[in-house]
Amino acid sequence: MASAAAAPAKRWAREYETIYILRPDVDNDVAEKVVDRAKDVIARLDGTLTKLDNWGKRRLAYPIQKNSRGIFVYLKYVGYGDLVAELERNLRLLDEVVRFQTVLLAEDIDPASVAVDPEEVQYLHVEEEEETEDVELERARSLGMAPRAPREAPFGAPREEVAPQDAGAPAKAAAEAPAAEAPVAEAPAAEAPVAEAPAAEVPAAEAPAAEAPAAEDDTEAAAEESTEAESDEDERREG
Repeated sequence: MASAAAAPAKRWAREYETIYILRPDVDNDVAEKVVDRAKDVIARLDGTLTKLDNWGKRRLAYPIQKNSRGIFVYLKYVGYGDLVAELERNLRLLDEVVRFQTVLLAEDIDPASVAVDPEEVQYLHVEEEEETEDVELERARSLGMAPRAPREAPFGAPREEVAPQDAGAPAKAAAEAPAAEAPVAEAPAAEAPVAEAPAAEVPAAEAPAAEAPAAEDDTEAAAEESTEAESDEDERREG
């Protein structure tokens, strides 16, 4: 009974991950010193580092201390609540660290059951490429959301020469422009019924023909006068 009462209660650990961001102008030596300090804090407070990853320099969602980029470092470890508070306190004291965040991943973990791969806890330097395009911008270009950069011809390749344009080409194009508008020139033909309107007034032009009976009256009068003249001539002969 006495031995059972003296046995300490088992302490369960938790699994955390911490991501901190360094200034973009921090060199590899200073970045490695920050990692060594984080490792010392974890080991001093009975924690176990299980994964360390250098994500390299990435674009920030918004500027931090006038920096649009930062170096991201990922830490995954098993420990207790006081370990998180001490680790964040040390990160806050370093001028090279501009942001950090810790997330709880799992609870009730037996520290003795945690296995560590030595290759997973090594800090590797990320070589900076010269004037490379951002991954986000290249992804946007592949989706057609951003203009693509013009491709340059390979060194030594003959350049395609553009034939000189004829000086009279603009004048020719201007002279041919009315021919292209031929359908518009046919518009007056559609108004032909308006031109035929005078033809509808032909009956008015025939109005003089209605006076023809007056001419016939004159002819009959002349015939009667001729008959009377003949009768008078006959009477004179008989007398």
